[in-house]
Amino acid sequence: MTPLGEELRLLIETNGPIPFDRFMELSLSHPKYGYYLTRDPFGAAGDFVTAPEISQMFGELIGLWAAQVWTQMDRPARVRLVELGPGRGSLMADALRACRVMPEFLEAADICLVETSPVLRDVQRKRLSGAASRVAWYDALADVPPGPSIVIANEFFDALPVRHFVRTEEGWCEKLVGVDEDGQLFIGLDNTPETALRVEADVGETLEIGASAHRAMAELAARLVSHGGAALVVDYGHTKTALGETVQALWRHEAVDPLEAPGECDVTAHVDFASLSRAAAAMGARVSGPLAQGVFLERLGIHERARVLLGHSSEAQAADIESAVDRLTATEQRPGAGGRTAPGMGALFKALAVTSHDLTIPPGFEPPPEP
Repeated sequence: MTPLGEELRLLIETNGPIPFDRFMELSLSHPKYGYYLTRDPFGAAGDFVTAPEISQMFGELIGLWAAQVWTQMDRPARVRLVELGPGRGSLMADALRACRVMPEFLEAADICLVETSPVLRDVQRKRLSGAASRVAWYDALADVPPGPSIVIANEFFDALPVRHFVRTEEGWCEKLVGVDEDGQLFIGLDNTPETALRVEADVGETLEIGASAHRAMAELAARLVSHGGAALVVDYGHTKTALGETVQALWRHEAVDPLEAPGECDVTAHVDFASLSRAAAAMGARVSGPLAQGVFLERLGIHERARVLLGHSSEAQAADIESAVDRLTATEQRPGAGGRTAPGMGALFKALAVTSHDLTIPPGFEPPPEP
């Protein structure tokens, strides 16, 4: 059992079973053994690959998106350019490089990275060394100074804990993580149904509730409504709230049981974009999307950017560029974790914009022209 597994076993034996969202939170964010706090999980040598690691074009297009949004905000003299969960800093580095075409935006931007991992902060600091004097790190969005903001959240919401309830004859019972007779972690059900849940479902159905994501979006939307600005959320997930469990754990790009090695594998869940939209709207923000990632990137000009790069590339580089565009925008089914097939990133991933009501619809989210 992993060191975190031993900690969880002692916690459960002392205090009783814990809800799955608490298990997921500790697996990812335990102060000593949490997955994100102890390693760099990105890239081929890690456990998964994100869009900024696939191609520089992703971060470049998002950087230009942010600059155009700043223009829509009437170019405030100071703007917080915030990234939630900035990974290796690749997206921000590519975004800042692309925005050199609008130096006045770079002059106005205070770069704010919300990151709790000391390991990743060090990686980000090296990656952004050219802009080091203008970068500040924060543990939470609430710590970022107030003011007009442009917030980027790429693969941030999928790592927030979710609760699971199973429909039984008695009602909705929550999944709990306990310890069996052999001292191993296992999942069981609370004996007492949750009476506040009124969702209709057949016995055996699972209800996944992303309460942490809902709260995080409400906080983000409230900030934008109060101080002005926009947020761009890009993540994998579904556009309609539905029954079913979506949690997956990855270790070295392979699917594993999340209970198998707590703290050693990534644990995520599909984002419920309908729930995020409801949370933002409830705070008075305007919501645009969600759009399929492929559509969003095409509207921002990924094919045009690729053509520019192809004009200055070798044969091998050209193949990499074309492969990256295909990977980021493809919609057809492709091999996924554990040998299963999944929609291409262009369809599985979605883009959602949340803005204060004084802003026009942000780039990429405008309705298509009439045929």
